[in-house]
Amino acid sequence: MLGAGANLTQEGAEYLERLVKELDVPPSRYEEAERRYESVGEWLCRDESSLKELEPDVFVQGSFRLGTPIRPVNDTEHYDIDLVCSLSASKSNLTQQQLKMLLGVEMRLYAKEHGMSEPGEARRCWTLDYAEGAQFHLDALPAVPDGEEKQRLLREASLSSDWSSTAIAITDIDHPEYTTLQAHWPHSNPRGYMEWFRSRMLTNFNQIREALALEANANVEDIPSYKVKTPLQQAVQVLKRHRDIMFSDNSEDKPISVIITTLSGLAYAGERNVADALNGILQRMESHVQQDRYGKPHIPNPTDPQENFADRWIKSPVKRENFYKWLEKARVDFRSIVGEHDQQRIYESVSKSFGEREARAALDEQAPRSSSLSRALRRATSLFSASHKKDVPWPANETGWVSIDKVTWSAKGFSRPQRLLSDGQRLMKNAALTFEASTNVPRPYDIFWQIVNTGREAEEAGQLRGGFDSGGTVVQSLAKHSEITGYTGTHSVQCFIVKQGHLVARSSIFIVKVK
Repeated sequence: MLGAGANLTQEGAEYLERLVKELDVPPSRYEEAERRYESVGEWLCRDESSLKELEPDVFVQGSFRLGTPIRPVNDTEHYDIDLVCSLSASKSNLTQQQLKMLLGVEMRLYAKEHGMSEPGEARRCWTLDYAEGAQFHLDALPAVPDGEEKQRLLREASLSSDWSSTAIAITDIDHPEYTTLQAHWPHSNPRGYMEWFRSRMLTNFNQIREALALEANANVEDIPSYKVKTPLQQAVQVLKRHRDIMFSDNSEDKPISVIITTLSGLAYAGERNVADALNGILQRMESHVQQDRYGKPHIPNPTDPQENFADRWIKSPVKRENFYKWLEKARVDFRSIVGEHDQQRIYESVSKSFGEREARAALDEQAPRSSSLSRALRRATSLFSASHKKDVPWPANETGWVSIDKVTWSAKGFSRPQRLLSDGQRLMKNAALTFEASTNVPRPYDIFWQIVNTGREAEEAGQLRGGFDSGGTVVQSLAKHSEITGYTGTHSVQCFIVKQGHLVARSSIFIVKVK
C-alpha cells in the first residue's frame, strides 16, 4: 500500500489533476439537473397541486448534493438525480403507503403534462425517465420531517445526536409495517449528511470558493457550490470511477458509494491536492471500519449512529470481501500512477484503471497539440490500447527498474550500426535492430520482450504480435534482443523483468517507425 510520506511524482500528481477534471460532470449537466428538480418542485407547489397544502419542500440528495457525481462510463448509462419531497404531514395521520401514493398522483400528472412516460415505482421512490438522449432519470423520494423523533431515539440510546435535527422519515415497500399506521418508519438525513461531509473539508471549500469569487469579481454567495471542487470531493470521484471499472461485470456486489464517501470523509486530513488526499485516504480508510459488540462490521452513518452502512456485508459476505479486494487494488493502481515519472506508463496505468476515454482526454490536456511530446504520446496511446496487445500475465511487485538504454540499427549500405532514438527517424524495411537494457534487479531473473506492431501490412501478414517473447534467464549479464523491420507502421518494444514468478520491473515503451 502507499505508505506515509510516499514519493509522489510531479508527473503523476499532475496527470491525476487532469484526470479528475475529465471524470467530473460538466457545469451544463449540473445546471440541467438543477432545472429538472426545480421544475418538479414548482409543479408540486403550483396552485392546482393536491399537495400544495402540505407545503412540499423539494431538494436534491446524493452525489449531486455532495458535489461528487461522475460522468457515466459510457453513453448508454444515465445521470441519476436523487430528489427528496418532504411534506408537512404526520406519521400519526397516514401510513408510508399513503404518503407514497400522494406523491405518486402528482408525479403521474407531471409526466403526462411534460410528455413523459408514466413514472415507475421503485422500493422507496418514484422514477421519471427523460427522453432518449437526455441521459437523465430522476428519483423522487417522499418523506416527512422527523428530526425531533430521531434526536429523541439517539439520546435514549446514549448515541450522538449531532447532525440529526434535519432527519426525515421515508417510505420503503419492504418495510414490515409499510401499510400500517405506526410511528416506526425508516429514516434518512441527506441535509445532515451534507453538512457533515462539508464539515470534513470546510476550510478548503471556503478558500476555493473565495478564490473563485475573487477571480470572477463576484460575491462568494454568487458562486454555485457545484463549481467548488475540493481534494476530498475529487478523491471520492476518482475512487468511485476506479470501483466502477473494477466491477463493471458485477455491479450488484461492488462497494456502494455511501461507504466510499463516508470512509473517505472520515479518513481525509485536509490535504491540499487530490494526489495527497488519495494517498492519505487509502492509508487510513480501513481503520474507520468498525466492529460491533458481536464482531460484525459496522460503518455508522455519521448523522445517525443507529444506521449501519455495512449492514449488507453481514447478509452478503461477498460484498465485504469485494470491498477489501477493491481497496487493495486501488492502493496498487494509484501507486503505479502517482509514483511514476514516465508519461507513457502513467497513461497505460490510467487507461486500465479508469478507461481509455478518460486516460486519453487527460493526456491530450498535457501539452499543446503542436508539441512534439504531445504528438509522441498520442502515437504511443494507439499502441497502449491496441486490441492485440496482451495484458501482463504475472502478478506485479515492481520493486526495481529496467531501462532500454541503447538501440542500434544496421542495413546494407551502412558501414557500421547507427544509434536510434525512441520515436526518432523512420527506418527502411529489412533493417536489423538491437536493443540493450540495464536494470537494478539482482541476478538471476527472467527477461521478456513485448513487441506490438500496427499497420495494414503487419495485420495482413498475421504479424501484429502483442505477446511476450522470452529472452531467457539472465545469470551473468543482461541479454540483448534483436528484431528485423518488416512492416510499415509505428511499432513498440517494451522490456519486462520477472523474478520468482513476479513482475519486478518494466521499461518505458520504445517506439520504432518504419517507412
